[in-house]
Amino acid sequence: MHEPVQVVAVTGGKGGVGKSNVSVNLAVNLAQQGRKVVLLDADLGLANIDVLLGITASKNLADVLDGKCELRDIMVDGPAGIKIIPASSGARHMANMGEQEHAGIISAFSDFEDELDTLIIDTAAGISHTVMSFVRAAQEALVVVCDEPTSVTDAYALIKLLHRESHLDRFRILANMVKTPQEGQQLFNKLAKVTERFLDVSLQYVGAVPQDDHVRKAVQRQKAVCELYPKSKAAQAYRQLANKVATWPLPQNPKGSLEFFVERLIQGAHAR
Repeated sequence: MHEPVQVVAVTGGKGGVGKSNVSVNLAVNLAQQGRKVVLLDADLGLANIDVLLGITASKNLADVLDGKCELRDIMVDGPAGIKIIPASSGARHMANMGEQEHAGIISAFSDFEDELDTLIIDTAAGISHTVMSFVRAAQEALVVVCDEPTSVTDAYALIKLLHRESHLDRFRILANMVKTPQEGQQLFNKLAKVTERFLDVSLQYVGAVPQDDHVRKAVQRQKAVCELYPKSKAAQAYRQLANKVATWPLPQNPKGSLEFFVERLIQGAHAR
């Protein structure tokens, strides 16, 4: 019997809020805690996890869907022992899958279930159908916001769509690149105020990652900041975030956490 797999989608609506850095550093920190972590680059148009970590991938998810190889064949090793599933470059292919390919991708993930306990999904920017599919399919939606008016508006738009179309009613909120802890709390309050007024959803503030030049330096060197500069303020914040994620409840049903994710993902890709 498989143990439940925790599936967390890191999203945000707007581009440039630092989702991929959050995904990478969260994955690395959870792996350092002894978790078996797989990081799925779900930006099907502009994949960037490989660039962030200086990794070259010769195959990607499209090759699995085309039946050219198995899921484990495309996985690349990342820092701290995490495994990375590189993105495919065409979301359309996902939406046009036939029944056989559905079964193929579900069994591809299911076959791999014993080898992971945490799946982190780095979604694309925006509120495209593909982004919606990935977030809807995950158990946890971690919404990243930063101190720009468009970031809060876009995060609200994302939450509203997911609530109205997919009936999601719980979202975890992370403030990124903040100057002070107070700024992070204010950002959350701003978002909470507008959602409370118009939507019946629950938002939970999970903390803030400070603006830290070490993050930029780590990106330039194509490393995770928590590995390269473990004592930096950003790295400390990512550790705190990972500690919180590790306490989030796992799905009650041992079977189906990963299968359920893939099934919902495929349903979402076809509900057009």
